[in-house]
Amino acid sequence: MQISTITAALETWAPLSYQESYDNAGLIIGDPLANCTGILCSLDCTEAVVDEAIAQGCNLIVSHHPIVFKGIKQFTPNHYVTRVAVKAIKNNIALYAIHTNLDNIIDGVNKTLADKIRLENRSILAPLPGIFDKNGDPVGAGLVGELPLETDEQDFIKWVKEKFNLAVVKHTPFINKQLKTIALCGGAGSFLIDAVKRKNIDCFITSDLKYHEFFEADGQLLLLDIGHGESEQFVPALIVAYLTGKLKD
Repeated sequence: MQISTITAALETWAPLSYQESYDNAGLIIGDPLANCTGILCSLDCTEAVVDEAIAQGCNLIVSHHPIVFKGIKQFTPNHYVTRVAVKAIKNNIALYAIHTNLDNIIDGVNKTLADKIRLENRSILAPLPGIFDKNGDPVGAGLVGELPLETDEQDFIKWVKEKFNLAVVKHTPFINKQLKTIALCGGAGSFLIDAVKRKNIDCFITSDLKYHEFFEADGQLLLLDIGHGESEQFVPALIVAYLTGKLKD
């Protein structure tokens, strides 16, 4: 099977047109016409991941985060990004990223979080105007849903820590209400706080919140910062499950 067959399957699920303008999703390194000997799925593409692909005989790495994100002018061993790129090229390993295009679909990154805490009645938090997927569902950032039962704030944080395997959760002061509506954004989601507030959502789970961004809750909702990697820890398994179902051989 050619690498292009696999990337076409991924782009049926999360089309590249859904990625944000600043992103670099898609085939970053490699020959799309090469035959695939195996696929390794990861959150990030590091040297250790490339070494694992070599050891496992995989010539395609599908990562969530693109290893090449900004422009590169020198390919020297002085930086981890260029070391990864050079090692992949030397060993004929293709690198593919499925990033914000996977963030922006309802059965993508945020689904992995919503499934863990059993959210119901799910929808896109901030739909992109006029953009819909093949099923007619909106495309856009974040996800919002409802808990099966209203839940106490302290109990909910314990539930989140248990389901996401967390030792620590940073959060704003309690708002002294039962939680029902929950918004999610895997990765850095501070840009969605205003959208969460406009929809009167009880709690927003995301990561990478800066000090002053916690104040944006302003007593209106509970903000939870669970960590960037932690919020996307289930994404490799999501990609594996999709490819396993799509590519029977």
